[in-house]
Amino acid sequence: MSTPELRAFYDSKLPLEEGQDFWVFGYGSLMWNPGFPHIEVQPAVLNGFHRHFCIYSFFYRGTPECPGLVLGLDEGGSCVGMAYKVPAAERAVVMDYLFEREMISGVYHPGWYEISLKSGEKVIAATFVADTKHDQYAGRLNNQQLIAHILQGVGSSGKCIEYLENTVSHLKALSIDDPGLEDLLNNVVDAQKHIP
Repeated sequence: MSTPELRAFYDSKLPLEEGQDFWVFGYGSLMWNPGFPHIEVQPAVLNGFHRHFCIYSFFYRGTPECPGLVLGLDEGGSCVGMAYKVPAAERAVVMDYLFEREMISGVYHPGWYEISLKSGEKVIAATFVADTKHDQYAGRLNNQQLIAHILQGVGSSGKCIEYLENTVSHLKALSIDDPGLEDLLNNVVDAQKHIP
């Protein structure tokens, strides 16, 4: 997709008035590796979605022949993440970057969602949620299938299990509790011990 096409695409998905600062909500690697300019960062809560290994990874943490999994925002519950305030002047740079990083296969629905900042303020943030109708949506895997995909996945950014370990480690460093991911990591480590 050319730059003009990319910009027309995100303008249609995330329309924003000219000259307006905006927020971006990160729930996975964006929390510790945002990779884009911002002027403020705060912990934040998004209601209606939870952090979940619900996306088949064919590139970063797996291949089409041997898919791994990456995080997505799946329907239901709530998610504690980090919110980044982006100055209006950086909109094109940040949106170009985010759409190239997150929309590599179109598995996410970008949109504006209300989040609650730690300060108590409610703001609208650019957020990428899982497309439950996409071929790469993996939210219906049972626990054993989830573990198997995390153990098998290796892609251009490394092993899927390392991504899980890194996520849990960074969540703890950010004082964000996610017992579900911690349990998943423990189960994956246990299963790894039994691989011949």
